[in-house]
Amino acid sequence: MGSFMGHVLPGTLFLAVGLWHIWSAVVRFVMNPKGFQVRVWNPVSCFNGRLRYLELYVVAIGAFIDMCIELLYSTHLQFFVNGVLNPSHMNDFEHSGCFSCSLFSGRRLALSANRLSSLPEGALCLIAATAFSAEYFLFYFHSTTHKGLEGYYHLLLVILIGLCILSTIFGALMPTSFPVDLCCGIAIALQGLWFYQTAFTLYGPMMPEGCRLKENMISCHSPEYQVRGELLANFQLFIISFGVLVAVVGSYGFAASRFGHPDLRSLCAAEDELDRD
Repeated sequence: MGSFMGHVLPGTLFLAVGLWHIWSAVVRFVMNPKGFQVRVWNPVSCFNGRLRYLELYVVAIGAFIDMCIELLYSTHLQFFVNGVLNPSHMNDFEHSGCFSCSLFSGRRLALSANRLSSLPEGALCLIAATAFSAEYFLFYFHSTTHKGLEGYYHLLLVILIGLCILSTIFGALMPTSFPVDLCCGIAIALQGLWFYQTAFTLYGPMMPEGCRLKENMISCHSPEYQVRGELLANFQLFIISFGVLVAVVGSYGFAASRFGHPDLRSLCAAEDELDRD
């Protein structure tokens, strides 16, 4: 994963799933605010239901491709050295293990969706939280010690993963909460966007002044340049978060105007009367 494409590929997966989760949660709420239920995955209704399980297929196939890249391509099939796991590729083994957990979660959700092994929505939330927890522990207890500017970008990533864990757990505890379901989609989308930001900053054209990538390591000429890079990372995360919130508000306004339920309009009218009083 220590490359530009190694961050862009999982970032694309998380971003696509997160945006779809946000849009689906918003549409379901404006269509039926009183009967809203948290959902781990959302079916695609177009093409006469032929793409109903598209989200699950994207998760499973995307995780499988990323796992193959980390386990087969990055290691060059050199799994063992002198009878033990190749220490120079422990990083790749850890990443492939994380993606295999995501693959298992996607497969489990698909089985439940096909009613081959039906589980309640709360249990599916906990399965998703388990996958995010595996990702969290991967980056927190990494065999590759991330230091300096690279370590700070990974710290912010770990925080976003923690938000994904909390939102999915709260989805099991509060199954009718629209804010919880919406926060889950926002956290997943932010994680995907931060993968992109990390790729463009540490392995692309947006490297902060005074820092450079050499021999797969990020180094800064002085502590002042490193602090400047960390402050820039904070600003980047703020801009990304603000952009996602603007997109959420815009999607809510569009969905409410097009799919809004009469109960939603009456609720808004009642709130306006309370504000006037």
